[in-house]
Amino acid sequence: MRKLELQDLSAGYGIEEVIHKINLKLTEPSIYVVLGPNGAGKTTLFRTICGILRPFSGQVRLDKFDLFNSKEARQKVAYLSHLNAVPEEMTVYNALKYYADIEGGDVEHVINILNLEDLRNKKFSSLSQGQKKRVSVGKIFLRERELYLLDEPTSNVDPKISKEIRQLLANLSKDKFVLYSSHNLYEAREIGTYLIVIKNGALTYFDRIENVKTKQYRVGFKSLNDISKMLPKSKLENGYFVVTVQSPEEVAEIVTTIVEKGARLIELRELDNPLQEFFEEG
Repeated sequence: MRKLELQDLSAGYGIEEVIHKINLKLTEPSIYVVLGPNGAGKTTLFRTICGILRPFSGQVRLDKFDLFNSKEARQKVAYLSHLNAVPEEMTVYNALKYYADIEGGDVEHVINILNLEDLRNKKFSSLSQGQKKRVSVGKIFLRERELYLLDEPTSNVDPKISKEIRQLLANLSKDKFVLYSSHNLYEAREIGTYLIVIKNGALTYFDRIENVKTKQYRVGFKSLNDISKMLPKSKLENGYFVVTVQSPEEVAEIVTTIVEKGARLIELRELDNPLQEFFEEG
């Protein structure tokens, strides 16, 4: 079975621990968006997974390999930093050729899929931020890997290029693991299949994107009659029935049903959403 597994992973810089005992098991090749505010530990997590940082404790396993103790395994990983780490005085073609000579790969294929032909002979220093990002992304497509770590790959990129990059990743993720960091939930929902949330260096959420809800409401009621069949989502908690729904319209329908059947409303409140701060960022 294909898998990427993080076991009690802690890491940081010097004596400062930045990520704390992260446990995560990914078994479906797909796009996993790693969401978190700036400073949450996303970059530290990626740098540790790919082997740039040694962990304070824990393991990262890709299939049967321990990434920290297997050079063969590390060669299956591609990491795109949020920085544009390409020599400024090189032309686009020479920069890609330089990396291809080190790690192998097809420069012409990358130039084609990222529409870099018009930039081929331009120096990296002369490019716009969006163009630099396209070239940087091109580095990871030079050679096929099993795991791709992309640290905010569409930051400072215009919407057209951002869409092209996301489409490339969507095609890539059909049989590869792609971890894609962002601080924008709307972008996460557009590209990802799964959502991983990192906050203050800890894993706080992991689920399929489709299960992410903007709001939830909790309705509690007591009834002498069994009306649970009319409200199949209800469950018994602490002596009364509770229903959790996603919209004010559903709340209104449930309250109407409760009142009509002679039940007594005990509780009605909006639940705290651990992802609300990301919706607010838009």
